[in-house]
Amino acid sequence: MSYDDARYDVYDLSVRGLSSMGNYDTPGLSGMSSLRNKRTENYDMDGLKDDFGFDLDAKRKAALENIDNARFGWFHIRACLVSGMGFFTDQYDIFAINLVSVMLGYIYFQDNNGKLPTWVDNSVKVAASVGTVFGQFIFGYLADRFGRKKMYGVELIIIIVGTIGQALSGDSPYMPVWVGITVWRIIMGVGIGGDYPLSAVITSEFAATSHRGAMMAAVFAMQGFGILASALVSLIVLAGYKNIIESGNFRVLDQAWRIIIGIGALPALGALYYRLTIPETPRYTMDVERRIEKGIQDANAYLQHGTAAGDYSEQEAYFRYDLPRASWKDFKAYFGQWKNAKILLGTAYSWFALDVAWYGIGLNNSVILQNIGFAGGSDTYQVIFRTIVGNIILNALGQIPGYWITVFTVERLGRKTIQLMGFIVLTVLFAVLGFAYHQILATSEVLFIVLFTIAQLFFNFGPNATTFIVPGEVFPTRYRSTGHGISAASGKLGAVIAQIGFGMLKDIGGPSGSGAFVDKLLCIFAAFMLSGCFSTLLIPETKGRSLEENSGEDQDHFVRDDMIRVR
Repeated sequence: MSYDDARYDVYDLSVRGLSSMGNYDTPGLSGMSSLRNKRTENYDMDGLKDDFGFDLDAKRKAALENIDNARFGWFHIRACLVSGMGFFTDQYDIFAINLVSVMLGYIYFQDNNGKLPTWVDNSVKVAASVGTVFGQFIFGYLADRFGRKKMYGVELIIIIVGTIGQALSGDSPYMPVWVGITVWRIIMGVGIGGDYPLSAVITSEFAATSHRGAMMAAVFAMQGFGILASALVSLIVLAGYKNIIESGNFRVLDQAWRIIIGIGALPALGALYYRLTIPETPRYTMDVERRIEKGIQDANAYLQHGTAAGDYSEQEAYFRYDLPRASWKDFKAYFGQWKNAKILLGTAYSWFALDVAWYGIGLNNSVILQNIGFAGGSDTYQVIFRTIVGNIILNALGQIPGYWITVFTVERLGRKTIQLMGFIVLTVLFAVLGFAYHQILATSEVLFIVLFTIAQLFFNFGPNATTFIVPGEVFPTRYRSTGHGISAASGKLGAVIAQIGFGMLKDIGGPSGSGAFVDKLLCIFAAFMLSGCFSTLLIPETKGRSLEENSGEDQDHFVRDDMIRVR
């Protein structure tokens, strides 16, 4: 039996519980109805066959090709929205602390000129990244071990609990409020970490090849709206307390920051139901659970109806076939090959190098804005107000456009091209901002903001988006989530190092709060961006290639000649 015959028969077989797929409109697969009653008894095939004489290897390939060639439809939009809402929540919760930390200084550290001590500032800002490292490792593995569907939604519940816990943290002589915030942000970070591999892999495995990168970039682009929302909500809440703050009553900010943090749980609550009910990906069902017939029918049902309710018999549901299985031995064998190991090294280090600068700057925008004089003011309200407005400018003019330029160009330019271009541009920009820091500020504060905003744009029209996309495309299904989790955790390790380093180094050469070392830090970030250029050379271009092609594994005879009955 030929592969082309199998493509038709995946659609047209309609006996013993296998539903017809003849009505599905896929380019190049017309004329299927004439084959609906094709008899199979006389086929002479190599490899394992199902009960009806069909080559399961060919049927698996055909089902995957149907997903890869699917036209963009509502089921793709739904997958993007469900995944994207999580990233909206993640970044709202992470970057809200950038503004809340300013308020905490005025409330609890008046004896320190209204600023958080360095160790406190580091603790509340780095906590989420610490939790995220663990969440990415843990959920990356669990999603490959137990399935995407079983784990999707669990991480969102953890985020909700951690967010509410922060908002309710109290101050006492035995446990200061910042300690409570730190603990709850670590817990929240575990959930945020889980969102990275799960959302990336679910989106990539449901997407068609022609728009897989755009879908993943769109999911990731919701980060920009989450960061912007955190600033806008902060601005609105602050405006509501304007008169009280201007009267000198700083304690009212204790209500303001709790409202800002607490609102972060609302979008997560809205997305929870849809995550808990999203279907298992057919790729996982076929390649990891090894239930090929079920995966084929689930693929058909999802493409036609957006559900996981494939029609299959009890016998088919309880047969598992012999495919490459995840194990420590197999993991070492796969990544022990340099062609595979170098890709993991490339995705992991590229994300590490990126996040050193991305989080080193992103969680300290307020420090940088104050240091260059933009976030100054005659009173407390003006200081906080200008800090928030500065963050909105950077986000609206730099970050959000960068995300969406990637969405609309990633399928034409390619992931590797965008990543390499972004690292090169960021290397130049940070070198200029660092080495000419004082000269630029002496010339124009606006010029510094413009260059800094351009850097924000090329973060997102560059490696910040592609380091998320590529790990979700280059590994085989049984290690796809694990590989993404390792890569993402490497990035967050860079974020932890950057945040601790930024806090410890930023005032070297001057008094506390002076930011005397910020120009040197920008030069250090330039060096990390340069190193990212070299690690990018280790990754392949994934544009226009199926996930199976990107995995580097031979797909011929992928289904081995063995079958077991599952009781």
